[in-house]
Amino acid sequence: MNFTRRALLGASLCLALASGVQAQKPAGQLVYIGMHGDKITAARFDPAKGTLESIGPVAGNARPTWGLRMPGQPVIFFNEEAGNGGDAQGGVQAYRVNTATGALDKISDVRAGGGGTTHLWYDAPSRTMLAANYGGGSLATIPVGADGTLGAVASLTKFIGSGPHKRQGSPHAHGVSVDPSGKWALVSDLGSDRVWVLPFDRKTGKVGAYDATSPQHYVAPFGTGPRHMAWSPVRPVLYVADELTADVDTLAWDAVKGRLTLVQSLSTNAAGFKGEASASEVAVSRNGRFVYVANRGDSTIVVHKVDPKTGALTRIQRLSSGGRMPWHFTLDGTGRWLLAANRDSNRVNVLAINPVTGMLSDSGHSLETKQPVHVLMSGL
Repeated sequence: MNFTRRALLGASLCLALASGVQAQKPAGQLVYIGMHGDKITAARFDPAKGTLESIGPVAGNARPTWGLRMPGQPVIFFNEEAGNGGDAQGGVQAYRVNTATGALDKISDVRAGGGGTTHLWYDAPSRTMLAANYGGGSLATIPVGADGTLGAVASLTKFIGSGPHKRQGSPHAHGVSVDPSGKWALVSDLGSDRVWVLPFDRKTGKVGAYDATSPQHYVAPFGTGPRHMAWSPVRPVLYVADELTADVDTLAWDAVKGRLTLVQSLSTNAAGFKGEASASEVAVSRNGRFVYVANRGDSTIVVHKVDPKTGALTRIQRLSSGGRMPWHFTLDGTGRWLLAANRDSNRVNVLAINPVTGMLSDSGHSLETKQPVHVLMSGL
């Protein structure tokens, strides 16, 4: 009897251990990589070592160049940057994530009211997706269900304007964000040299009426081409990366009036640079002490120290992105790593961040993948 009982207990223990091994989630965070192509690929990132392990293609998408995670749900969103030539509308797709395998199941696909949907912002309090349409020169707001499914476009704002550069013949909405107060939607427009400031209603998920002559809109110097924006987490400051001049602008923000005021404009080009200027991405460290900008002209990441009083920047480092044409980069949740998508060298490189100095170093880790232009740290 004792032997039989021990045998049964042993068998039960072995079965439980085996089941635990099978159910155990693979180590590392899921990372999704958008590309200039027709697939989303996945990998796992180990934040202890800084290593990336490839999973492979997990979804089809005509041109997935920007992704977001829905907080509290195993759901991610990617744009579909179709129709930049005006022949079609871009869109937004929602995917449910299999956290064990990284596989994606498309649960929603909506058109965004304009061509070339290029950038997304998810406003969690109102469960609203804001989509910037580069080709269409417009901003769409899209309701999001509790399960991550997408509704039809709730509001669509079409901008006007142009600039002196050959790429500025019409408006090109390239970035969008909601300010920390939740009252304003800001759109960086590469084509018209503007950061449009629009009232945002979290009850309806819609933006207010657009008046191109409103003094609330920030007018950038002609030919700069505002591309992407990043808010400081500790002070009312917005940083804007200007694509056509490779400048980074420090803008003080008045949330009551909805007004931006220029504090500083700083070139990220090296002294004596003679190539085609091109900045692509900007991000702020979690403590607000450092600002990082990707310079595609010389394939570098430029590190800046932040003045604690004004938010103004001082350049402290320029380091190779580990490849050619850094289209995008992201900072991981630990604040220890920067992952750079180097499109023209088909590689995502991992750079280590010194949390004290903010400076970067090459970790020696990378992942080969075709034409990467976006890296989404899913948190899953």
